[in-house]
Parts: sequence; structure tokens; C-alpha cells
Amino acid sequence: MFRRTARTAAARTARTAAALAATAAAATALVLAASTTSTAAVTAPGFLAGTDLPPHPGSAWYAGKVTKGLPEFAPFCVEGVLPATGSWYRDFSTEFDTGAVQVSVRTSSDAAAVKLAAALERKVAACAADWLRKTPGGTASWQDYGKLSVEEGAHVYGVHTSMPESEPGVHLYGIGRDGSTVTIVKWGQMGYLNEAPLPAFKKTTVKAVNKLNP
Repeated sequence: MFRRTARTAAARTARTAAALAATAAAATALVLAASTTSTAAVTAPGFLAGTDLPPHPGSAWYAGKVTKGLPEFAPFCVEGVLPATGSWYRDFSTEFDTGAVQVSVRTSSDAAAVKLAAALERKVAACAADWLRKTPGGTASWQDYGKLSVEEGAHVYGVHTSMPESEPGVHLYGIGRDGSTVTIVKWGQMGYLNEAPLPAFKKTTVKAVNKLNP
């Protein structure tokens, strides 16, 4: 009787130890998964290098640091759309008036990324009309340069604005998504849409999306 009871107690102890070990393993897996998710959320996406931008005939491109948050001044046409949370940016400059900026956002989900990319596209598409309403005497136009096949997709637009007695401005926008990460690249200089380096900028946009999650 005593031996049977001892064996039963030992079996129960073994089962309890196994259950505790399994629980600990599961908890460790959850912690590791949460840690991985957290790390992905706080890690900056990959960014363009200066050499990825359309070549300038008279200057090299100078790339700033990848910085967490949003630029001090929001990119023209998308003011108020980009969230500060989950965002990083990089400024680019030349020795002339040509400049660029890339802003990338790690959103909470693929659905949130789809929503943000769509909001950016709508804002850029409406930019010329919005600018005209706020700028009496000005002229503006825009072009939809189409979609690009890269990751979950990208879209390129152009916007031109001009004021009397002032130099005209031209801007190109590349908006794309890879999973839950969205990026927008804005290139700009004085000039007109027909002077913008569209084929090279489309290549820049593809590189920007491909570099988001290397």
C-alpha cells in the first residue's frame, strides 16, 4: 500500500514538473514573440541613399541622417496626413535649388498602412486644386504618372505651382507600401512638369519601397 502511494505521488510530481516546464516554455515563447514584434516596431525602415535619387547635372546629392519623427516642416502637399508615431525621415539636398525628402511610417497593421497610403495619394492628387483655392492669382496643375509594380505597390504623381513674378515650382511624389510600412518620397526644384526627371524618379520610388524592409 505504501509503495503504490509513493509511486502515485512520484508520478503526480513528475506530471506537475512537466506541466510547469511547458508553461514556462510557452511564456518564454510569448516573451520572445513580443520582443520581436516590439523590436520590429521601433526599428527604422531602410532609406534611400543620395545616389538613389535622380542624378543632378551640376551637383552631388547630400543625405541627412535618418531621424525619428517628422521633419520640422511637413512635405508640401501632405501637411497634416503623416503621423508622428512610427515615422522616420531623411532630407536630401544639392548645391542648387533641387531637394528631396523621404518619410517612412511603420503602422500598426497592413490595414492601417493601406489607409495611410490612400490618404497620402488623395492629398497629393488634390494638392493643386487646394493650393489654388488658397493662392489667388496662382496657377497649378498635376499629373498622375501611374502605378509601379513593387511589393504591395507604389504610385507616382507630379504637381506644378506658379505665382506671377515668381519662379515656378515642380514636385514629384512617390508613395508606396511594403506590408505595414508606408513611404513617401518628394523631389522638387524650380521648373515645370515636363522638365522633371520622371523615368529616374520612378526608379527612385521602386528603390525606396524595396529598401523599406531589407
